Amino acid sequence: MILCVRFRLDPPASDASDAPAAFGRGGAEALFPPLIDLLAEFTPVVEAAPPCEALADVRGALRYFDRSPAELASVIRVRALALYGVDCVIGAGPNPMLARMAASEARPGATLVVDDPAAFLRDRPVVALDGVGRATARTLCGYGLDSVGRVADAPLAVLQRLVGAKTGRELWERARGIDRTPVVPHAASRSVAGERSFPRDETDRAQQRRALLSLAEELGTRLRTEGQVCRALAVTVRYADRTTTTRSRTLPEPTAHSAALTTLAYAVHDSFGLQRARVRGIALRAEGLSGAEGAAHQLSLDPADEKARRIEAVADKARAKFGPRAVLPGSLAA
Repeated sequence: MILCVRFRLDPPASDASDAPAAFGRGGAEALFPPLIDLLAEFTPVVEAAPPCEALADVRGALRYFDRSPAELASVIRVRALALYGVDCVIGAGPNPMLARMAASEARPGATLVVDDPAAFLRDRPVVALDGVGRATARTLCGYGLDSVGRVADAPLAVLQRLVGAKTGRELWERARGIDRTPVVPHAASRSVAGERSFPRDETDRAQQRRALLSLAEELGTRLRTEGQVCRALAVTVRYADRTTTTRSRTLPEPTAHSAALTTLAYAVHDSFGLQRARVRGIALRAEGLSGAEGAAHQLSLDPADEKARRIEAVADKARAKFGPRAVLPGSLAA
């Protein structure tokens, strides 16, 4: 059994003087390692997924402590609250995919356990499966495969003709609740993320985009510093009622260029059609990380793009010497 634990590292009210406030910095960021150590007291197989998520393989812990997954999750939640004042949402399932999906639907302070993967998945839209983006979903829906149950019932050969041999087999297995991804302790992160929360319900689109700009600059700087590029971005919007919506898109090419990250983040944000929705926080996650040395860059004849990249390199040197706020976009410095 796998637990997906999502810690609710909301900033304290006293820190909410600026809009948007930093969600993944300072005290909140400092709490994450001790919370991972807390999980390690129950099982050594813990895979951290910063800034606020972790996977824990608790099959041995269930036998050792003689508790059910829900009971063990309750103990973890109580200890996190008692020791660090942090609540968490926990999903439990037989593999990482189902545990993450359960955590996405669990209520704050509650645990959702997936005991019957087929029943849990059957009526969900196909886009809910890991690895199914908009293009793949559009192809499948065009053939009437718009739910996970219909994909699971489709012959493997049909799926492979529609989306390719490898992708078709992975899709067919995931629709049947099969995820062969192991929980790897101390594994290199496959994604990096950051979040900004607002001190009050935010309906101003300009302030939401300002938060995205700040996040894209932060993630771009971090990726370049660590010599990495990302293949996709995911934007998560957290509303006043604590519900969330997440959408992701693939970049034209793997990159760590802040301007490219910002452009795609704005496009994903626009696709939500939020209008007057009351937004409490926005998160940006860079996915599909790989080494920058192996990434190809399409040469551009646009001198503005080359100039922006040179300025970015100089700004990175200034930040490394004088701190992360030494160089900021004008709209963030105002």
